[in-house]
Amino acid sequence: MSEAKPILGTNICTQIGILVHDIEKATKEYAEFFGVDVPPIGQTGENRAVYHGKPTPARTLQSFFDIGPNIQIELLSPDEEDSVWRHDLDTYGEGVHHIAFQVNDTEKCIDLCRKKGWEVTQRGTWPTGQYTYIDARSTLKVVLELLESGHFE
Repeated sequence: MSEAKPILGTNICTQIGILVHDIEKATKEYAEFFGVDVPPIGQTGENRAVYHGKPTPARTLQSFFDIGPNIQIELLSPDEEDSVWRHDLDTYGEGVHHIAFQVNDTEKCIDLCRKKGWEVTQRGTWPTGQYTYIDARSTLKVVLELLESGHFE
């Protein structure tokens, strides 16, 4: 067996994010597919987002489906403000946007990702955590999301 360690410190994916144009329609379709009640649709709050190094007021509508003990499907429908969500929806269309991993040291993970040639596109915080999107499309063909729990300002 290989001695290699996962770059992010884990190989457990906790979320798959999917960009959609019509969040209400997509949420109903996924609820029907999974055979569950339609979950509420929420909007990101004040998340102090930074897109390519510049603050952005961007927000996105979201709905979530817990589909197993460790994985969640997140549907995202962004507003028109500059963000990785808006850019990627306009550029690549609807579909899988990111896979997320819960990490313990975002800054260390960012450094390790940069060594692979992957760059941070967007970061944000909320009262109990932070997220960081890493563009790993050059090799992994997807955006990575680093999720870290805790208090971040």
